[in-house]
Amino acid sequence: MKTIALIGTFDTKGEEYLYVKNKIEDLGVRTLTIHAGIFEAAFSPDIDHDSVAVLGEGSIVELQEKKDRGYAMEVMSKGLCTLIPKLYEEGLFDAVLALGGTGGTSLVTPCMRLLPLGVPKIMVSTMASGDVSRYVGTSDILMMPSIVDVAGINRISSQVLTHAVHAIVGMVEHENTDIPVKKPLIAATMYGVTTPCVMRAKEYLEQEGYEVIIFHASGTGGKMMESLINSGIVDGVLDLTTTEWIDEIAGGIMAAGPERLDAAALNGIPQVVSVGAADMITFGERSNLPEKYKNRVVYMHNPAITVVKSNIEENIAFGIKVGEKLNQCKSNAALLLPIRGISMNDKAGSKYYGPKEDQALFITLKKVINNPLVEIIDVDAHINEEAFAISAAKKLIALMEMKKNEMRI
Repeated sequence: MKTIALIGTFDTKGEEYLYVKNKIEDLGVRTLTIHAGIFEAAFSPDIDHDSVAVLGEGSIVELQEKKDRGYAMEVMSKGLCTLIPKLYEEGLFDAVLALGGTGGTSLVTPCMRLLPLGVPKIMVSTMASGDVSRYVGTSDILMMPSIVDVAGINRISSQVLTHAVHAIVGMVEHENTDIPVKKPLIAATMYGVTTPCVMRAKEYLEQEGYEVIIFHASGTGGKMMESLINSGIVDGVLDLTTTEWIDEIAGGIMAAGPERLDAAALNGIPQVVSVGAADMITFGERSNLPEKYKNRVVYMHNPAITVVKSNIEENIAFGIKVGEKLNQCKSNAALLLPIRGISMNDKAGSKYYGPKEDQALFITLKKVINNPLVEIIDVDAHINEEAFAISAAKKLIALMEMKKNEMRI
């Protein structure tokens, strides 16, 4: 029989958690209840708050006396981050369900993020309709809007909580059994304007016996790829779309943070890198475009996305940063430069074509990169031409074979 862990504040949300607990058990699934509130639970939990507090290097008595909500949240969340992965490793639960507002969501999601990808995780939250990146991070937590506050059982909350119950029970009772034959795994990055290239490279790599997972280079996608590489399951990286770094530099909305391009380099994973979509800084609606960009070359990607063409100064900054990242490489890597254009917009005949900007980028990269493990290759093609895609795919295969041979020695 499967077990679902219910984690939360059973003092302030006891009625709601008990409702969910009973619903799950009525469906023939066990529950493991973990109380992370400061005061007495409304029902008897399987694991009480004292145990959680101790693991967070505190005590319930101290937290009750101190009356500092922020400090209490810190201690209890720390305790959960120690406890929950341990309980999962011991096989004591198969999935996690939690409920909460801002406090409950901040309390429980950090420990959820520590669980492996594929472990069902649902957070019913008042915060689920906004920017949830601070709660989800690079995990696969499913954020479910509570619609109303988690404050009692009523005609709306009962529906939402019942749906959450059936969702989490469905996840544990209907696991994925259609798992492909295990092949060497390649992580790749793609954007709309590099899609022809990446899809052709993917097709070639799959024909050669590799599995390719594509990440949308949208900020979150880059973070998720870095996390997956750090997990140790990726054998090679086809990072042809590094546009997130131009957003990091110029203040766009698709930045992936300063750790982007670290994982493969520092873990010694074979990688082929390019500069796909480095010519475009991404913003939201045109009406919200920062003042300093309003007189630049701008085009609307769609009603919600406005793109500003990067200039020479920004491309030089991009080249310096990406070059510094590649200088960290601990294994053989290649940087492929598409001489005839770096995105769907950046091509001869287009008003967005910027050969001078591209050259500034290429020259900077060649000046900055001094790591003998990184080979720089000029490809006389546009990034979306088949010749470039196949060159990138073949080069990655060669690097992965080289790594495999080194490990045999």
